[in-house]
Amino acid sequence: MTITGIAAIGAGLAAIAAGIGIGKIGSSAMEAMARQPEMHGKIQSSALILAAFVEAVALFGVVASLI
Repeated sequence: MTITGIAAIGAGLAAIAAGIGIGKIGSSAMEAMARQPEMHGKIQSSALILAAFVEAVALFGVVASLI
């Protein structure tokens, strides 16, 4: 296996991990909103910020694996 193949595997793992992380954030946010509907705005904004952080880490992982 060449270094390009290993980099592709690393980039793929970073993308899969980001998808799992965002799925968990969304699932937890939906459950929290169902339990406390009055906190909808705070939960939604927190979930969006956390999703942005997960995406940033995933992008860093993809770039690092391709370098």
